[in-house]
Amino acid sequence: MRFVEAAGVRMSAIGLGTWQFGSREWGYGKEYADHEAAAIVRRALELGVNVIDTAEVYALGRSERIVAAAIEDVGRDEVFLATKVFPLFAFGAVMAARARASLRRLGVDAADLYQIHFPNPAIPFGLQAAGLARVLDDGLAHHVGVSNYSLAGWRKVEDVLGRPVLSNQVQFSMVRRRPAEVMVPYAASSDRVVIAYSPLAQGFLSARYGPDNLPGGGVRRSNSLFSKDNLTRAADLYDALRDVASSHDAEPAQVALAWLIHHPHVVAIPGASSVEQVEFNAAAADIVLGDDEFAHLTKVAEEFTPASRGPLGRLVRT
Repeated sequence: MRFVEAAGVRMSAIGLGTWQFGSREWGYGKEYADHEAAAIVRRALELGVNVIDTAEVYALGRSERIVAAAIEDVGRDEVFLATKVFPLFAFGAVMAARARASLRRLGVDAADLYQIHFPNPAIPFGLQAAGLARVLDDGLAHHVGVSNYSLAGWRKVEDVLGRPVLSNQVQFSMVRRRPAEVMVPYAASSDRVVIAYSPLAQGFLSARYGPDNLPGGGVRRSNSLFSKDNLTRAADLYDALRDVASSHDAEPAQVALAWLIHHPHVVAIPGASSVEQVEFNAAAADIVLGDDEFAHLTKVAEEFTPASRGPLGRLVRT
């Protein structure tokens, strides 16, 4: 396993996202939530994956409970445990109380990373920072972070807090590349971390789908990337992923993950539907792309311009 070291912490370059643990919208079923999810966590840790990311809102706390059961017999120093607060009242004593509730569900005394899940424009940065300060001062987390913040917002929270805001968890993949332009350079120069969620664009970058092979499941069906138009547009990108994958005895999705963690100070947190998939994802950390391969993949990714849904739900071509 490859690791990212920043601000005194050591995080596996490939982590595990747990949004799908217990969440009905993914359609994985009761057996997955009751048995497979915990087995996925345990296997991830065996493979050297130490970043386990969850949130209070995932399945209304059930994801945190599933993670707790999976790590119950694991040494605490083997897990970099991250969770997130839904920012309805993300300040002061309220945030500290919510953190304590997450810790009870997780069965630990402190999280390694406690993050504000989304920016809430109704709450001033000063109050957000005060909430994070309370979490730190009460010993509820070793580090704090934000999620889905702009670079300016990330830096503003840190400036007001007066202490490091270790990370910003953002949507980042070969088809959502904006963080590479603004977030990654800041993280690399400031000893911070960009945590990439949806690093495979919900499976779009697996190159398994096409205009005649659309995915099932409510989450993917609602994602405009999986329209026939966009799956047709992605042909060149898929070809590039397959070509690079063939030279590494790998699969396109693994190459897409390798492309992400080729960037400095980036941790990718793909989900996993099975133990086999977490093994597959972890193996991506062993793929070292050549500079020419990285440049070629970047160029092809930049040439892919997906259509998005307009205000009436129709695809808008760009």
